[in-house]
Amino acid sequence: MSLPRPKPTPDRISTPASFDAAAERVRDVWEQRASRPGRHPPAVSLGGRRVLTLESRRSPELALLVMNYGGTPLIAPAVREVPLDALDHVVAFADDVIAGRFDLVVFLTGVGVRMMMKAIEPAPGRERFLDALARTRLAARGPKPVAALREVGLSPWVTAPSPNTWRELLATLDAHRNERTLSGARVALQEYGSENPDLVDGLTSRGAAVTTVSIYRWEMPEQLEPLRRAVWSLLRHEIDIVVLTASIQLVHLLRVAGQMGLETRVRSALHRTVIASIGPMTSEELVRHGLPIDIEPSHPKMGFLIKELAERCEALLRAKRCADAAK
Repeated sequence: MSLPRPKPTPDRISTPASFDAAAERVRDVWEQRASRPGRHPPAVSLGGRRVLTLESRRSPELALLVMNYGGTPLIAPAVREVPLDALDHVVAFADDVIAGRFDLVVFLTGVGVRMMMKAIEPAPGRERFLDALARTRLAARGPKPVAALREVGLSPWVTAPSPNTWRELLATLDAHRNERTLSGARVALQEYGSENPDLVDGLTSRGAAVTTVSIYRWEMPEQLEPLRRAVWSLLRHEIDIVVLTASIQLVHLLRVAGQMGLETRVRSALHRTVIASIGPMTSEELVRHGLPIDIEPSHPKMGFLIKELAERCEALLRAKRCADAAK
């Protein structure tokens, strides 16, 4: 059963708990925004409810969204994107692109595109690489790699539609097979922070020869104390909603709980908490762990997620309380 929550008022300013130093910076930004003349709060509200956010790179943006909809974010970054120590294979990949050895290059993430461009600057040279990519068919998983490619003057041949998973990417490539079949194609795949065997299998089953290119890896954050505090807050029923914007966030939250000897209790606490998933890949991770997907937005964007969460959170929390009371 949730702890009593503050009664929302139209001008109430929610502020994040001090899970990390970022909370203070976000609070300052929010107070400036909230005090602007003529600001009109959204028609729907999270009603002061406590929302655990595990986002790292865009954690301030997500916390501000939660506050804009009247929620109280608790910030616990769960992931670090760490460039690989040795990137000789990236330089070798760039040489192969320049030599015209790939028929298709697939980009999965915007951060991967940017790290790749930085890695190849010394050799073989950024401009030669970009010129070669411009002569090669490029595929992008979604808007983030598209934006990163456009920053360097490149446009993808095809882009996977929402919700931008590997499934939509394969379906898009299938839909364009009259222009470029995957059978016999030499495909380079810029990976996430971990491997995607489903996508690789999908490409190879269609006859492609796939070369994977890893740029970075996902690791635990350097500071684990915010995640540890999040674990204790879940167990004390101090969190109403958990927002997941990537599947790896759940993996790392449960790993920290396991290191504390509390994973089983945290899993039970998550069943009593509303879990908001950004999209299908994160939802698949929840299913693998036997955890509920209480809400997945109509579009896999943070803005849609928090807005639709605000619209439905009262009913979702009521259902959770009833289910908990019935046990």
